[in-house]
Amino acid sequence: MAVVVALGAFLMTLFGGWVAQRVTDRRHLVLGLAGGLMLGVVGLDLLPEALEAAGDEVFGVPQALLLFVGGFLFAHVVERLLATRRAAHGAETGGPAEERTPQVGLVAAGAMVLHSLMDGIALGAAFQVGGGMGATVALAVVTHDFADGFNTYTLTSLYGNERRKALAMLLADAVAPIAGAALATLLTLPEELLGSYLGFFGGALLYLAAAEILPEAHHEHPARSTLLCTVAGVGFIWLVVGLSGG
Repeated sequence: MAVVVALGAFLMTLFGGWVAQRVTDRRHLVLGLAGGLMLGVVGLDLLPEALEAAGDEVFGVPQALLLFVGGFLFAHVVERLLATRRAAHGAETGGPAEERTPQVGLVAAGAMVLHSLMDGIALGAAFQVGGGMGATVALAVVTHDFADGFNTYTLTSLYGNERRKALAMLLADAVAPIAGAALATLLTLPEELLGSYLGFFGGALLYLAAAEILPEAHHEHPARSTLLCTVAGVGFIWLVVGLSGG
């Protein structure tokens, strides 16, 4: 049953990526929406789950929050190292868009794929617990996979990768929940490990949204409509979290 539901997530992910690539003439709106979706996923979904699953404190601070900050710093360091390496090899950096390195986009999209794989594992584990729990998790996974597909395609494209690479990462992200649901029949991840991962991934995702996606969205088009798209993205994730019962 979990694998069948994961097929719905597969289709929803592809639909999210299709929407992202169909509105390229409104790029600032796409980026504004992507930033809102990422902010909503981090603040309303990933971080609460991470705090609940990995609640132990390390020197007075919840472990999940330490890893959240670590993920943010890790994303920043990786981007700076890749940008420095690119500049050292003589790459031109004429502006914000040109300074971005394709590798950062691929790494970010790869993190989204890993997250979708974990979603599939959570889906499979939930159905092992019971049909009611499985249905709740299924609703959350299928609905927010639209945001995953949208963000995966947007992140890959934003950093200058070719369209075929963006589509390849989108396909990998769509397949990941199915693979995760299948893997769930073979293994069970410790709750603390899952919470630690969610905290770290949330920090990295927030960095990309706050330091890259949203500034780029407002760089050439500081329009009110872009801000409204960001708010709409956060609102969509809030709706998803509310409908799924958290």
